[in-house]
Amino acid sequence: MRFLVLGAAAGGGLPQWNCGCLNCNMARDPSAALRPQTQSSLAVTLDGESWTIMNASPDIRQQLIDNRPLSPKSLRDTPIESVIITNGDIDHIAGLLVLRESQGFKLFTSPSVANILGDNPIFRALNPAFVAISAANLDHPFQPLAGMSATLFAVPGKVPLFMETDDLQIGIEDDLTIGVEIVVGDARAYYIPGCAQITDALAARLDGASLVFFDGTVFSDDEMIVTGTGHKTGRRMGHIPISGAEGSLEILSRLNIPRKIYVHINNTNPIWRHSPERDFVLEHGFEIARDGMEVTLALDP
Repeated sequence: MRFLVLGAAAGGGLPQWNCGCLNCNMARDPSAALRPQTQSSLAVTLDGESWTIMNASPDIRQQLIDNRPLSPKSLRDTPIESVIITNGDIDHIAGLLVLRESQGFKLFTSPSVANILGDNPIFRALNPAFVAISAANLDHPFQPLAGMSATLFAVPGKVPLFMETDDLQIGIEDDLTIGVEIVVGDARAYYIPGCAQITDALAARLDGASLVFFDGTVFSDDEMIVTGTGHKTGRRMGHIPISGAEGSLEILSRLNIPRKIYVHINNTNPIWRHSPERDFVLEHGFEIARDGMEVTLALDP
């Protein structure tokens, strides 16, 4: 199983278009060590020929250009066999509009996210004669690629930003925020780019996995407040912080997971640059995703 990180950053990417924070300014400077990063998306294949993409970010056109294995092999063609959407946030669905060129692929998501797409007429640009939206029930396996089983499951989260109301609930577990379990033989991998809390049930599910790509949006809960870039905490945005008591690093470190990789990393997060926070994450055995990063899981014959 071969995974390819198409985009490692959270919504807005790095640099964010209207942000002059330290990370964004470094990412704009060709002489700095910090390279620009696109918005969250992950591709996976078993044979290098057919791929499934998890989340279609607004940057997907550039991501496909930058990753040659995803280029057409003939006049009208795509190696993309399927797309899986994990929530209705703009940074995960807007790229579907780029994939509107009467090209066939399977689109899988939860029933609630399928309703969000179906209720917005702009997504009718995806020609239904070529792209059918399949609402996959939670905890029911389906096949995004031949030989691969995928299962969607609820993780604590919230509604997409554009659906928030005054009675917003954080940490609800329904099919608006989901993780993806990928299974091939004895190999079990997870993609969870958004998660408000690691519950006991979620920890039990992840324990023993071969590989976990997990929400690394903010290092500390008050990161955006401290950097002056926003007034919300990470948890208020529906993202568990990496650090602190009951942060993702502390909980995931207790589990038997050989490879743990942070994805969906906000532009403000200090783990992007050489920093004590980055050293802390690496010293605890975690990896930090970057655009173009490849991860391979060997499969038993």
